[in-house]
Amino acid sequence: MTDQFIFQSHSESDTQQLGERIGRAIATGLTIALDGQLGAGKTNLVRSICRGLDADADLVNSPTFVLMQTYADGRLPVFHFDAYRLGDVDEFLAIGAEEYLHDDGIVCLIEWADIVREVLPSDHLAIRIRHTGETSREFAMSGSGAASRAVVEAIAKG
Repeated sequence: MTDQFIFQSHSESDTQQLGERIGRAIATGLTIALDGQLGAGKTNLVRSICRGLDADADLVNSPTFVLMQTYADGRLPVFHFDAYRLGDVDEFLAIGAEEYLHDDGIVCLIEWADIVREVLPSDHLAIRIRHTGETSREFAMSGSGAASRAVVEAIAKG
């Protein structure tokens, strides 16, 4: 089983296609940890993952100032967190995030996940995004358990 995969995106369209593939590959609840520089495309990827989960991607926006957005109109409910403005993991726990992370009927997408990594479920999909050019990105994906590895394998197979 494949537990790591690197995807080279050469355009916003490539990134959207990747996100939709990820969303379609999710069979049960899953936590996805997203990390990358400002402007790397985390929210764009989240929007596309939601589209792959049959949610209205037009509703997706960055939860930087509200910390969490909910999108419940797709195959699975999505809780979209942004940890950028949090001082520490205790602030993340104070908003009740932990109850969502361990629910196998929910998809949790966490931007700036390195800030809260210590409380992520043992089985989560980590996606690190790196700028490789003006419109190109590298997406390094790794699964840490059966559910996340199944998603990585589905993406790797195309």
